[in-house]
Amino acid sequence: MNVIIIEDEKPSARRLQRMLKTLNVNAEILLHSVEESIDWFKNNKHPDLIFLDIQLSDGLSFEIFEANEIKSAVIFTTAYDEYALQAFKLNSIDYLLKPIDDEDLKIALEKYKGRAPQTQSVTLDFNDIKNLLVNPIERDYKKRFSVKVGQHLKLINIDDIECIYSENKGTYAYTNEGRNYLLDTTLDQLEDELEPDMFFRISRKFYVNINAIKDMVSYTNSRLQIKLNRFNEQQIIVARERVKDFKNWLE
Repeated sequence: MNVIIIEDEKPSARRLQRMLKTLNVNAEILLHSVEESIDWFKNNKHPDLIFLDIQLSDGLSFEIFEANEIKSAVIFTTAYDEYALQAFKLNSIDYLLKPIDDEDLKIALEKYKGRAPQTQSVTLDFNDIKNLLVNPIERDYKKRFSVKVGQHLKLINIDDIECIYSENKGTYAYTNEGRNYLLDTTLDQLEDELEPDMFFRISRKFYVNINAIKDMVSYTNSRLQIKLNRFNEQQIIVARERVKDFKNWLE
């Protein structure tokens, strides 16, 4: 069985490669970006099976399928939550939720082997899946945070937050009153809890509220500097790899 792994986090790709090897499946090819994958598929025989991460460093992996006619079977590896997973269920696609479990991987492979003919031709409606992932349906996003202030608990409405950022292993919300509050969460945990039309993660350190943006200025290395209404405790820079998505988000 000819298998490849497309995963932007190299340690995760190597871990999956080792897990597959214990199941007597060799995945010799590891690809780490949309651009690299598009080029590889144009110049190589397509595999029987692809283990595919959805969000790669330079875009959604569906762009690979838009650029190439790929008829390989696909098992998605994803950190998306239960709402987004409706996409896979509707399209009868196997998926593995990160971090990948040994038993789940074994079951997914057995399901693939049990239904895959020698020459497999798989037609998947990736546009439908993409739409469901980008526009998840009927999701309830966080409306407020409860924070501890001395011996008291205070409620902060999400609309009152200019930005959420990490510093010294803590996660803080900065409000339009000019105050910082320590949150009992991490930026990664907030990924699926914040309204995506309102908040955008511009870097590993910052989420910004679109309603709090006062100005945007060109910065070095094709980056952008964001200026908020009140927050001025440190520079807010849009990471270079997120500038394109950030501009699309603004529209």
